[in-house]
Amino acid sequence: MSWFVLTLICMLGWGLADLFYKKSNTDGDRYSHLKTAVWVGLMMGVVSLILTVLSLLRNQGVAIPENLASETLFTAENSFFESAVKYLPASLGYIISMVIGYAGMRYLEVSIVSPIQNASGAFAAIAMFIYFSVTGSINSFWEEFSVLQVVGTVFIVAGVIALGIVEQKLAKAEGSLNLPKEDRKYRYGALALLFPILYCVFDTIGTAADGIILDEESGLGLGEIDVLILYGFTFFLAAVVAWIFLWVKEKKAYNPFARPEWKTRFPAAVFEQFGQIFYVYALAANPIVATPMIGSYCIVSAILSHIFLKEKLKAGQYACIAAVIAGIVMMGVADGLAEA
Repeated sequence: MSWFVLTLICMLGWGLADLFYKKSNTDGDRYSHLKTAVWVGLMMGVVSLILTVLSLLRNQGVAIPENLASETLFTAENSFFESAVKYLPASLGYIISMVIGYAGMRYLEVSIVSPIQNASGAFAAIAMFIYFSVTGSINSFWEEFSVLQVVGTVFIVAGVIALGIVEQKLAKAEGSLNLPKEDRKYRYGALALLFPILYCVFDTIGTAADGIILDEESGLGLGEIDVLILYGFTFFLAAVVAWIFLWVKEKKAYNPFARPEWKTRFPAAVFEQFGQIFYVYALAANPIVATPMIGSYCIVSAILSHIFLKEKLKAGQYACIAAVIAGIVMMGVADGLAEA
């Protein structure tokens, strides 16, 4: 499966996750974002445990497919602890960015939050390109990337950034008609916009670190399954910390398995993990080119929010979405030409 198809599937998974993140965050619950983090950590912990068992069985000689088990993570040459330390910068960057993102959705619409957050795709691609250039992994820009890929990337990045700007202006204009002054300041002011900006910073760190770690030539010797296991267990530990914090603050244990939680947080966690799996393989296949396209999953979020959350789209928003789609089509054509 090509990096392009893997990236498209990742975009769909994370776009759906964004939709359920918004549905699971309630304005009246100040710890709603932590409850979502608990659910995502549980889901990733379960998947990591399954992959760990399969990896251990494979090391014992059981016939387990290569794409379901790690060949290096539990060997004497590359201990689990050493691998976890290597992957710590990426996992911490992701976890911090995601929790910040969950919190930000309490104050801003999905269609505003997601485009600002996912500018990290462009920044991470630039960071990886600089790193690979310095280390000699990339000899010549035009040997690595076709003109069509570059133009497609420009369309995607420009469309995502423009969408964030357009929707921020629309939200301010529409919100000011219905909200009292103090609510407008809280919901659309600098405090609210700080969440997606911080998400962008930490997600850039995590994504760039992932691309470097998974690179076959200059990476740290970790494969796709290794990364899924390490990230999943790290997020599970973060979920345990969040659960304990909720217990202390709310004076009672949070039950993630209560029926209302299953309606929104369970599908959010499922789609997050689904997207994560394809993200890892897409990044391993083509880190610099895939990253900006993965970041454009906010387009899926905007379309789904329009359909299911009744967030209205204006002409400017449609134009931005069209630009991103045009860029994705260029990427697909470039990928097809490369394989021909």
